[in-house]
Amino acid sequence: GKHRIVIPCLGHFKEEYEKVSKLYMNNQIRTTKYTLLNFLPRNLFEQFHRVANLYFLFLVVLNWVPLVEAFQKEITMLPLVVVLTIIAVKDGLEDYSKYKMDKQMNNLLTKVYSR
Repeated sequence: GKHRIVIPCLGHFKEEYEKVSKLYMNNQIRTTKYTLLNFLPRNLFEQFHRVANLYFLFLVVLNWVPLVEAFQKEITMLPLVVVLTIIAVKDGLEDYSKYKMDKQMNNLLTKVYSR
């Protein structure tokens, strides 16, 4: 693997530092789980790993079969949609607060030790 090279005094090593620093990622902190593009599919993927949500999904699918239909299709879907929506909103708010904290941490001023 690669290892990081630290050059504390840039004086006559500036060119070498610029060449080496292009090989590494930035130093930003990112603790968020979602982005705007992957929120919905990733959140649904995680929610359907819960057994209860799979059970309610099974009931919804089963109710679409005409021979087994016990209730109206919309009524069977209602508990699952409500639970998925509430959990998605909660996860979105938590992730947004993590995003704000990350942004705050990444914009802090730091002191660099130099002789």
